[in-house]
Amino acid sequence: MLRTVLFLITNLAVVLTISLILSLLTGLGLLPPDLPLLPLLVSCFVWGVLGAWISLQFSAESAKRMMGVQLVGPGSGGAGSWLHTTVARLAAQAGLPTPEVGVYGSPEWNAFATGPSRNRALVAVSTGILEGMPPEELEAVLAHEMSHVGNGDMVTMTLLQGVINAFVMFLARAVALALPRGQRDDGRDYAPPPTMLLVWPLEVVLGVLGSLVTAWFSRHREFRADAGAARLTSPDAMAGALARLGGVENLQDPRDEPTLATLKINEPPGFLRLFASHPPIQARIRALQEAARSGRLA
Repeated sequence: MLRTVLFLITNLAVVLTISLILSLLTGLGLLPPDLPLLPLLVSCFVWGVLGAWISLQFSAESAKRMMGVQLVGPGSGGAGSWLHTTVARLAAQAGLPTPEVGVYGSPEWNAFATGPSRNRALVAVSTGILEGMPPEELEAVLAHEMSHVGNGDMVTMTLLQGVINAFVMFLARAVALALPRGQRDDGRDYAPPPTMLLVWPLEVVLGVLGSLVTAWFSRHREFRADAGAARLTSPDAMAGALARLGGVENLQDPRDEPTLATLKINEPPGFLRLFASHPPIQARIRALQEAARSGRLA
């Protein structure tokens, strides 16, 4: 809750700062005085942050439905029982409530954490990683996901995306409204194309640029979660899990959907890595090794 309140206060400060800048530019004659930029700014931030917040509240239920997650408990037996017991133990070590624990059918090796808060989190793994990864390394992967929960990464990333969405909506519409108008040779006014024909392409371009910011921040969070997992288990177990994940990256879920991309370990080629939510596997292993040598994981 504190993280959410501080983030919302920061967003309010951003809105006030931009509104002052807009007022100054209008006063200097650099912007037309009749543009409704302040109401547009406020409405875009309300819709952007509110939309992201609502999606966060339903994130766990959405993941269960879209990925077919089946919840497991201590009485599930077999791998399900081990999975729940391990997550519960890691949660206790980290001083966190035990989240919901689930499994979804997929050959890919993946695990994720989602949910609106520490008290309403979900940690789920694919059948591929549950059946194929050695227990000590899978425990490190689960510790990585519990570190995401403990760090509040789901809340932070969702609110950040809300701010990016707000800026995209505002800037696209502000540019469309600010385009100059003039007169034809016959004296009649002419105007730019209809606003929405300009807004939609601008939103696409600005949305792509905004995704670079969220992807960079997500990659930064992955390094922090790796370090947290190494503290809960061991640096060797986490590094070993990452190395093994690097060898099975070609296993893909046939239901791969763009909406689930941030829940999945990914490493696209070339410049597309700028849009990846996870850093390269080798970079993560090097960071762990360097942190272990320097004593930062003690």
